[in-house]
Amino acid sequence: MAKVIKTAACQFPVSADISANLDWMISFIQQAGEKDCDVVHFPECCLSGYASVDFKTWKNFDWDLLHDSAERVAQAAKENNIYVIYGTSRQNETGDKPYNSLIVIDKAGNTVSVYDKCFCTPKGIAFYQPGTQFVKYEINGIVCSSLICYDLRFPEVYRKLKSMGVECIFQSFYNARQRKASVHTDIMRQTMQCRAATNYFWVSMTNSSAPISPYPSAFIRPDGKIAAQLQFDTPGMMINKIDTSLEFYDASGPYRQTAMNGRLNNA
Repeated sequence: MAKVIKTAACQFPVSADISANLDWMISFIQQAGEKDCDVVHFPECCLSGYASVDFKTWKNFDWDLLHDSAERVAQAAKENNIYVIYGTSRQNETGDKPYNSLIVIDKAGNTVSVYDKCFCTPKGIAFYQPGTQFVKYEINGIVCSSLICYDLRFPEVYRKLKSMGVECIFQSFYNARQRKASVHTDIMRQTMQCRAATNYFWVSMTNSSAPISPYPSAFIRPDGKIAAQLQFDTPGMMINKIDTSLEFYDASGPYRQTAMNGRLNNA
């Protein structure tokens, strides 16, 4: 029996203005709900804004407003009968730096997964505490996981998730507000294509559309092909289907487990 997730990947100009971010999100949640999508997926830190780029210090950060806004996102998920996957900053119970997190809200408005970014950039680690645990959860019977931006630089992470039985990755990015074009245009989507193809993952990747953003949100099949993508520096939503009944080219498939078991030849 086919397992299908109808996804809506959304991008908008994420900023330090939590209320403005929330307005974008609520609008897209409603639009995705009207299209009978199962999941709406947003970028990294899309609700809170991204520390080090959108704001330079946690001093006077409005945590109460962020908390209230997160409750409104959960309510919108329930009202529109849709999963919401979104990025935000999350206070650390130990009093250390906050986490850079990806939250999964189910159709009833409940939090079903919280992933704290395990690999923070050298710049980002001054503002965020790295997480230590990977996550998996099911949507419509498909095993999914969440990752964030810089995680893609570490192929070991994806092998770990493959060993956990993950079939689909929702990965949120924040590469935006750059002063000029960068090499990320030529390497980030391409690296994500590699992660998809070498592990046979479906991938939804979302990015902020604030200019200059070096790449747009994209939807990638398990063979690594970009099946759809949004426009550069432009807010938008695209709808795609993850369908596990479809079969794609999987070059490493016959020997992937052999390599994962530590034998690096197929003699």
